[in-house]
Formats: sequence, structure tokens, C-alpha cells
Amino acid sequence: MADDSLILAIDNGTQSIRALLFDKHGNLVGKGKQEIEPYFSEQPGWAEQHPEYFWQNLGLACQALWQSTSAKPEQVRGVTVTTQRGTVINLDKDGNPLRPAIIWLDQRHANVEGPVKGIWGAIFKLIRAEEPIKRFREKAQANWIIQNQPDIWAKTHKYLLLSGYLNYRLTGEYRDSTGSQVGYLPFDYKKHRWASRHDFKWQITPITRSMLPDLVKPGEKLGELLPEAAEHMGLPNGLPVIAAASDKACEILGSGGLSPDTACMSYGTTATINTTNHKYVEPTRLMPPYPSALPGHYSSEVMIYRGFWMVSWFKQEFGLREQRIAEQKGIEAEALFDELVNSVPPGSMGLMLQPYWSPGVRQPGPEAKGSIIGFGDVHTRAHIYRAILEGLAYALREGKERLEKRNGQTIRRLRVAGGGSQSDAAMQLTADIFGLPAERPHTYETSGLGAAIDASVGLGLHPDFKAAVKAMTRVGDVFEPSKEASALYDELYSDVYLEMYNRLQPLYRKIRKITGYPK
Repeated sequence: MADDSLILAIDNGTQSIRALLFDKHGNLVGKGKQEIEPYFSEQPGWAEQHPEYFWQNLGLACQALWQSTSAKPEQVRGVTVTTQRGTVINLDKDGNPLRPAIIWLDQRHANVEGPVKGIWGAIFKLIRAEEPIKRFREKAQANWIIQNQPDIWAKTHKYLLLSGYLNYRLTGEYRDSTGSQVGYLPFDYKKHRWASRHDFKWQITPITRSMLPDLVKPGEKLGELLPEAAEHMGLPNGLPVIAAASDKACEILGSGGLSPDTACMSYGTTATINTTNHKYVEPTRLMPPYPSALPGHYSSEVMIYRGFWMVSWFKQEFGLREQRIAEQKGIEAEALFDELVNSVPPGSMGLMLQPYWSPGVRQPGPEAKGSIIGFGDVHTRAHIYRAILEGLAYALREGKERLEKRNGQTIRRLRVAGGGSQSDAAMQLTADIFGLPAERPHTYETSGLGAAIDASVGLGLHPDFKAAVKAMTRVGDVFEPSKEASALYDELYSDVYLEMYNRLQPLYRKIRKITGYPK
């Protein structure tokens, strides 16, 4: 391969689609970004989007890319795709969508009556797994569709994740990556393949094997770029399309996380902390580790469902002043929000936040709600903003300690990526709360980079994943913890934060019983 070889990585996130050009050294040489509406909602709690909308905006992102770079389409050696997780699409026999995609943020639930029948029901009762199985059945979008739109389900020829749909549009093949299979599907998370025919998952959903795509490992070829797809993206015909993985998995690989002593944190719409392991390690009992972007490996993940959505919420509800000043001065609003954080001392003068602001979360429990305690007359919106960032970091530190216990290995390094990682203030308080240096990868586009690493191995630009990660990832800024701030945070975390949920849980249950929310 020539030294000017490039990889085009498509990153279809929740709020934007990005077309990213990387060279074999991990340098971002071109970027096209298209903002998208995350979803529309026809009913409270629903989150849907038209599949064609994603495809059209992918094309617009590619148009923006070629307008932003001096690189040429002829330099591209291959294409790869990483997407948001858990978004599902029903296609008819001609490959056309039958209904809008159900987005991962969707809150609808199927009706579940009675336990699972037969031997599996007895097994679940014996191992006390009835409640997790019930939640799986309720949240499986396929169950809702067959109950409420049986005509749609009857016409469904293929049932794909967003990654599988985009790969189909690129290649005409119903193929997807094992690394993208995160959702309520009959997938074997231990063996990274579709579940065996006797597995209970086939019993508790209406999905059949023929509805699902064929699977290949990250780094393997999915197919070749169709002429119409090549034209849509401004690329030569017939380029190889290489399997990557889900956006979170690619973010970990793009951050250089290859072992359980490195924690990769994602400060995105959903905030996560992950470790990569060659062993199958459940971060929480009966919660499987997700497939890694590194073939044959697992991502043990602890997730804060709303995550940096809470930051967006704060900016929308309380941050209009900073946004207007930024517009007037022609600067990024993030700098002003960092000033807001830094105007408040570590610990937010005793204001403590618990970030369970999403109905029906599995961890720590379906009754959990968000809380802010410790208010006094000294507190302002700046204290609330800092308390949000601190609360997310406390929750992720709790996840770190759980992963260390499950993995049997101490975490020695923190790599922080995602939109929230661009805040120096958030990075510094993360280092202080964890008591570890917080490392920011050299590029903000870590999920796209992780996908490009997968493609680089599949295209032969690097001989293996270890060599690719070494060549294409590196640490950018490093934020060292302050001893004084860390000592304060240790006390607040141990003596207050870890006590909050147990103390408030009975009240959460009463609120749920009285109001019916969340159901």
C-alpha cells in the first residue's frame, strides 16, 4: 500500500454523522460533519428516525468532507462504519424499511405476561434471573412490534441494527460485524455469534435466524462498495468495506485500551467506563460484557444511561447566557462553561448529585431517580453545573471499583474520550475524583479512529491489531490529580456519595408507588 493510503470511517452517532479520513499513522486528514435530529416522537417515550434519513445525511457528511480536505477520493483504500448501539430497523424482501427505526433512547415496553415456559422458566427461577429476563422481554423492540404492529412484523424479511442497515446500503450484502451486536437480539455474547438454536433468546422474541445478517469479525471484509453507494459518497466503485464495531467499542480501541488495567471512559450522551479483556467478565451479574472492536475480546462496561445528556440539559435550561455571549464574541461556548465550573471549588460546597436521571435503569435499580442534596443559600447554577460533572465522575468511579473487583486487576490508567472530554475542567475534576492522571487521546474522533484501526488491519496497512494500535493511537493532554482536591473528593465519595442510594432508595420506591413514574 502506498504511503498516501487513507481510510474513510463513517461514524453515525446519536446527534451527528461524521465522515472521517485517517492515514495509517492515525492522523485525521479530513472531516465532514452533518448534524442530525436524534429522533422524533409520536408518543411520549418513543424515539424513532427514518432509516433513509441516516443514509441521506451520510451522503451530506461525505460532501462536507471532500470540501474540507485536499486529500483525494483515489487515496481511499477502504471504507468502514461505526454506529450508535441498539437502534433497530425492519426491512422488507426488497430491502426497503417497513417503519421508522426504533432508536436506542426509546422507552416503550412490550407487555409481558407470566414467566418463561418450560425448562428455561424453571432454570431462571432457580438462579433468580426472572427479573432480568422479564426486562429483556419488555425492552426487546421486536416483542413490541409483533404485539402492536403485527402486519409490519409479518412483512419483515430482515431485522437489522443501524450498522447492518448501513453496511447493506454500502454493499448490498446482509452482513454485519460481531463487534456491533449490542441490543435485545438472540446473540451469544460469550462466543460472539448468533445464539445456538436451543438458546432461550429464540423463545422470548419472535426473531428468526433468517431475519438476521451474517456476522464477520472486526477487521474482516463485509463486501465491496456498490456503484450507487460510491457515487453517494464521492468514492471510486468497488472499494472494500471492512467490519468495525459499535461506537463505544471503537472508542475504546481508538483510545488505545487493550487490557483490563486501562479504563476507557466515554463522556458522551451515555457515559461509560470500560475495560478490555480476553476473558468473559460480567461487570454486573447476568449483564454480559459487550463485544470488543478487538476480535475475540470483551468490553466489560458500566454505563450511566443519561451521562453527558445531563450537561446538554443544563445548557439548555440554564446556559442561555453563556451561549449568547459566545455567539456575540464568536467563541466556543465550552470555554465559558469551563469558567463556570472553575468559579466553584472542588466539592461544589457540599452540593452532591446522583446521576440516575433515567427511568427504569437496571443499575442500581429500576426505582432509582436522580437526586441533588446539600443545598444552601450560597449555591448558584454554577454549583449545580459542577455538581453534575462531579456526580457523573463519582458514578463512574464506582463503576471502576466494580470492574477492578470483577476483573481481579487494578486499573492504573484512565483514557477519557467523547464530547465531554473536550472540557479541561471536566478532565481535571475526573483526575481529582479518581486520583489518577486523566489522559485525553490525541484526537477527539476516537470512535472513528477505532473503526479505522479495524480497517487498517483488514486492508493490510498494519500486520495486526497490536501494531495498528501502537502506530495509530497516542496520548494527547494529561491532567494530573491535585492531592488536596483528591483528598476532599475521597471523603465526599466514601462518606456521602456511596451512602446516597441506600438512604434514598426507600423514598424512590414511595415516589414510584405514589406517582406511577417510572412505570
